[in-house]
Amino acid sequence: MKPKKWSAVASVLTVSALFMAGCGNGNDNNASGPTPSASESASTSPSPSEASPSAASPSPSESEPAKTFDNPELNIAVFQGGYGREYWDSVAEEFMKDYPGTKINITASPKIAELVRPKIVAGNPPDFMYIAGSDNTPILDGLIKDKALLDLTDVFEGAGADGTPLKNKILPGVLEARSNSPYGDGKIYLAPYNFGVMGLWYNKALFDGKGIATPKTWEELFASAAVAKENGRALFTYQGLYPGYLEEMIVPAIYGAGGQAALDQFFNYDPEFWKSDVYKKVWGLLERIATDDNALMKGTVALNHTQSQTAFLQGKAMFIPNGTWFEDEMKDAPREEGFQFGFLGVPALDAGGQVMALTSVEQMVIPAKAKNPELAKAFLQYLYSEKSIKLNAEKAKGVLAVTGAPDLAKEFLSETTYNIYKAVDSGMMAVSGSFKPVAKGSKYNPSDEVYKPISSIMSKQLTLDAYSEKLYKVYSEIKQELEASGAQ
Repeated sequence: MKPKKWSAVASVLTVSALFMAGCGNGNDNNASGPTPSASESASTSPSPSEASPSAASPSPSESEPAKTFDNPELNIAVFQGGYGREYWDSVAEEFMKDYPGTKINITASPKIAELVRPKIVAGNPPDFMYIAGSDNTPILDGLIKDKALLDLTDVFEGAGADGTPLKNKILPGVLEARSNSPYGDGKIYLAPYNFGVMGLWYNKALFDGKGIATPKTWEELFASAAVAKENGRALFTYQGLYPGYLEEMIVPAIYGAGGQAALDQFFNYDPEFWKSDVYKKVWGLLERIATDDNALMKGTVALNHTQSQTAFLQGKAMFIPNGTWFEDEMKDAPREEGFQFGFLGVPALDAGGQVMALTSVEQMVIPAKAKNPELAKAFLQYLYSEKSIKLNAEKAKGVLAVTGAPDLAKEFLSETTYNIYKAVDSGMMAVSGSFKPVAKGSKYNPSDEVYKPISSIMSKQLTLDAYSEKLYKVYSEIKQELEASGAQ
């Protein structure tokens, strides 16, 4: 499952800085495994709480009676993607134990937007929602545009048992980013969920066994096409029907080519970006993948995410873009003998440059018209408890955007996944960003406008000049809409 970015204006920081503080899905992927929506509830007697964690809010303690609620029933809707739904079932059960008498009803589906949209339109939304996946996130964008989300600032400013506000326990910069505080007023309307790291992956067993050096620059990566051919595979594949995955290379490459200024141009709809040298350099990488000998695996453009990822695991391509959910999402897929997941990150454009990675944090919300906001806020705060963080790692193999979460999750993560989060210690640069919200009523979905036409570039049906001309016009119109709405 592919997460959304947590900074719309884009922020860049060294991964080591993030993880010194304690931490370490154009998003078009759907779930692997069972996908039916469901509603489950239970009620059990209370269990002793864990001790107050240093990384999160505490659960109710035995010495402190659990809070009671005027309305004890909570309806939640969650995206069932690569993280599955088992975590949500488990954490709901634990919450109901710690808050006896409460009842949580869960609706989970890869197409969660289709299930909740009619309820939102009717003014009867779920009390709590976790929305992800590109097919679903437009409904979240709509709620932001309509200012239909509950202000969560009090949840994060509230102090836990240790007297520390919850906001101080969230990864630095996350709550301040536009994706969590979308209106620039310092108020928080979207709560962070799992933290992800994205970039290029490879078969570590193949590289180690044959002494193949991992490329540190794009030139080194393209030069390894010959080595790929010697080993019976193409250089590269990606989730062809979902070219949004290519953002995992594109966004870090934009920063590598032009720094923060270029990222600001790209995410804030400056039309001149599409005439810049940065554009030509970064999209030139895509053109080379499409045209160089043995660079792109045959048939890639027609494959969905599962098919392309399986082909990679079976040794048909040397590199593929994906995120930290990759290993768990494909745990049952066939693969070549001895395969081991290896994470490369994103190569530097020039010798001496830093290898980078794209980072993201997913979001959870409480609709403004939720029937039970008090219980929804209590449940949200509970999700940041040590108990919940460990459950999330055990059941979903995810790492919450909370300081100290990777180490709390370590026992439930594969060595590969844990090491990716701890790559911060080696100075890998983390880049993040997302598009500024368009004007209300706009016909444009920026992610679709930017990434979907890349399929035509990869199939050699669209030139870079024609693509850039189209995007120049799109950005110009989006900018005009924002200026007319007073949002620019």
